Order: sequence, then structure tokens, then C-alpha cells
Amino acid sequence: IIDKLDFQKFKRSPKWIIGFSDITVLQAHIFQHYQIATLHAPMAAAFNDDGYKNQYIASLKNAMSGAVANYGCAAHALNKIGSGEGELIGGNLSLIAHLVGTHSSYKTRHKILFLEDVGEYLYSIDRMMIQLERAEMFKHLQGLIIGGFTDMKDTTTPFGMDVYNIIHEHVKDYKFPICFGFPVSHSTENVALKIGVKHELKVRSEGVNLIEVGN
Repeated sequence: IIDKLDFQKFKRSPKWIIGFSDITVLQAHIFQHYQIATLHAPMAAAFNDDGYKNQYIASLKNAMSGAVANYGCAAHALNKIGSGEGELIGGNLSLIAHLVGTHSSYKTRHKILFLEDVGEYLYSIDRMMIQLERAEMFKHLQGLIIGGFTDMKDTTTPFGMDVYNIIHEHVKDYKFPICFGFPVSHSTENVALKIGVKHELKVRSEGVNLIEVGN
């Protein structure tokens, strides 16, 4: 239905679009056409657990109240050390791959891209990474953030790698910093990320920071 939506009133008076998963299509379309920021963040169903005592729900409240984001995560053996700065884009890998070739697809030049997914076969992750690579979506990135890839499935004949190593095989030769294990996912570990807002990604041997720096 994305092509049937009229965004003119939204463009005149933007509101936060909040969500993840299938909402990736809406977030990518809005950023590419209108350069309006959206929030990749927990949705209302997640509020039933601990409310704002939950740090991930609290991150959404902080983002909506104008707080500057500064997130960290532990080092990972597959990380690539470095730093980069650019507008943050991303979301669900399946949807981002599905949008390639459409006018809603992210333009990734000089951006920091984050990816997450759930419930996919390992061979599908491999295929989608090939699609993004052939579409040159990694070529000019300033940084890459790999979040949670939960409930991955394998076929009767095993693929032979886990999901992070599959992804690593497709991006290891690029020069930009790469972070694995960032808390953005379909699980409870899902911090609020401002799509379309400039961030700095710092990947060091002792850990990772993603810092909002504004536009």
C-alpha cells in the first residue's frame, strides 16, 4: 500500500513514526522522499513488561523527549575497528533487500547502516547479503551495524556457518567500521534509533559506541 499513501499532510506536520520489522518500508520511504526522521524502536506491545524500568523502553521515551542518544555495546571478535560519521539508516534486512530497485530503497552513500532480522533461513540471509552487495549498498558506507539475528533456521543439509559469519564474509573486505551484536533486534534488546539523524560510530577493541551528533 506504500504507493497509495498520500504523505502531504504528514510532510507539512511530521509526527514520529515508531516501530520496526515491516515498518522498515515506511521508514525507508519517508526518509528517501522527505528526509524526515523516524524512530526504529519498540512498539506498544513491549510496554506490557516493565514499562520505563526496561532500558529499551526508556530509550524510546528519551528519544521522544529530545535526549541525545549515546549507546554502547561489547566488543565482538568479528568487529572491524574504526570510526565513521553519517546519517543513520536501516532496519529489517529482509525488507531492505525487498526494496532494492524501488523508489523507496535507501540510498546508502556516506550513511551508517544497521541491519537486523528474525526467523530467516541461513541461506536466505546469504542471498539477501549478496543482493545488497551487488546493488552496491555497502560500497560507500561510513559504518555498518549488525544487530540481532534471532531464531535463524537451517536446512536439512547445514549451511556450514552461523549467521554472523555469513554476514562477515560479505563485508569483511570493506574499509568502514563494522559492529556485530548491537542491541537492535526483534527481541527485547532493541534500543530506539533515530533514522535520518547523523551519528558517529566508534568501534574500538574495548567496545563500541554509537553517538548521535545531530544534523
